[in-house]
Amino acid sequence: MIKIKKQVLIVLWSLIGLTTVQGQSKALKLSKTFIQQNLIDAAKQIKVLAAQTPIEKFPKTFENNKEVFSSSSWWCSGFYPGILLYLYEGTQDQDLLHQVEEKLPYLEKEKNNKGTHDLGFMLFCSFGNALRLTGDSSKYKEVLTTGASSLATRFNATTKTIRSWDHKPWHYPVIIDNMMNLEFLTQVSKMTGDKTYYNLAVTHAETTLKNHFRKDYSSYHVVDYDSHTGKVIAKKTHQGAFDESAWSRGQGWALYGYTMMYRETKKKEFLNQARHIAQYILNQPNLPQDLIPYWDFDQDKIEKSSNMYAKKDLRDVSAAALYASALLELAQYTKGKESALYLSKAETILTNLSKAPYKADFGQNGGYILKHSVGAIPLNSEVDVPLTYADYYYAEALVRYKRLLEGKSIIHEIANEL
Repeated sequence: MIKIKKQVLIVLWSLIGLTTVQGQSKALKLSKTFIQQNLIDAAKQIKVLAAQTPIEKFPKTFENNKEVFSSSSWWCSGFYPGILLYLYEGTQDQDLLHQVEEKLPYLEKEKNNKGTHDLGFMLFCSFGNALRLTGDSSKYKEVLTTGASSLATRFNATTKTIRSWDHKPWHYPVIIDNMMNLEFLTQVSKMTGDKTYYNLAVTHAETTLKNHFRKDYSSYHVVDYDSHTGKVIAKKTHQGAFDESAWSRGQGWALYGYTMMYRETKKKEFLNQARHIAQYILNQPNLPQDLIPYWDFDQDKIEKSSNMYAKKDLRDVSAAALYASALLELAQYTKGKESALYLSKAETILTNLSKAPYKADFGQNGGYILKHSVGAIPLNSEVDVPLTYADYYYAEALVRYKRLLEGKSIIHEIANEL
């Protein structure tokens, strides 16, 4: 009886979601031609990058007119296969799928990597999308389940969080980025029926909600815990302008993370948090009119004596791409004017990302789709360059919008393919 009731609830939720999608499809402002052309352009451009990428390496950025690659252990390694998969989904170009199949064996060993919290980025964006699109569980399910088990080893029952970094000077640091790796755990729970992963993800999200946010719903980048007591030691930044500033991409990780966790759990506190974060971002006085944010929302407060001052007005396209994808999803879980606002803002971002000065001309930019992202200005790392995760979330947003245009649910889950 319990199983039957659960199945009925799932069906009802799906019908409600489909009704929302069908209603919103009438309000969509971007055309099928616009979305499809940008997917085609992106697929054509990514092949330029593919032609220059060694089989065992993973694209990272294009800097000083030089390609920069990483090994599979870099936190961004899963984004490039993920981009190929999204563009395959959007264009049905079989060559892109073939390139993914050649690349994934060089990433598979990271399923055993217990030294990083970023296995969601590394494995779910790649193998997760591969399983979702091909349904080939014989190839991909074991990688995902082993990877989730590796990620779960980083959970501390005292802090009630998944540890981010292992290096000093931090004691037990948790970064807002870590919210993005929780989907990996919740989806593997659905795949396997093992609630352990789901419970860890929910606990981490609840603890982050409690400790990571200011009263205005902006997020700190890093919260450092005492691993023995669970108490917060410090609230800092590593990539933002200063500890009390609102690092733009960090706000994107938060927005996307809590929107996704609402989808995965149906917990209203997660939805409300996502809505508050969205309002914080969209009501920011320092948000440019084109909605492509400066790398830090408090960049205007950087002192002239700071070595960051000359770079304070740089945009971060990676944050904008995150906002677009997250807002498209959040619009599905809200109603009326609020939902219409999120959809409209996502459309504005997608429109602006799809043209100069943010979209690269074919064959330029090292084969990356978008220009003008920022990694970490305080570290003088990846400043005003293309970044692989900017392209990933842009491709994801395009595919999500395409699904809405087709009257489909914005999310196509892995569990549906098993």
